[in-house]
Amino acid sequence: MMEHCIVLSTHSDAGEAEQLAEALVREGLAACVNIVPGIRSIYEWRGELVHDAELLLVIKSRSDRYPDLERRLAELHPYEVPEIIRLPMDGGYTPYLQWLDTQLDRQQ
Repeated sequence: MMEHCIVLSTHSDAGEAEQLAEALVREGLAACVNIVPGIRSIYEWRGELVHDAELLLVIKSRSDRYPDLERRLAELHPYEVPEIIRLPMDGGYTPYLQWLDTQLDRQQ
């Protein structure tokens, strides 16, 4: 069985986040992307404390697709240093994981 993963990324614009998610799915780099509105990010950037309203992208993919997914996400993302974090999926509902594989394999 392939190693599935979840990739997290934040975005500040709902329309752009949706376009980015659509591109990742169309290109077969993600099976599904959830866009979670209403998160608040607090971080330091260039010496200043920043409070941003952002959206969280929860991207479902596989580890074999991750290098291309990371490259494409960085290309499409407007942030100078986008948040791109890969988390391994150590299990899940088998029919759902099979669906993920079906979606990801259709682009090969």
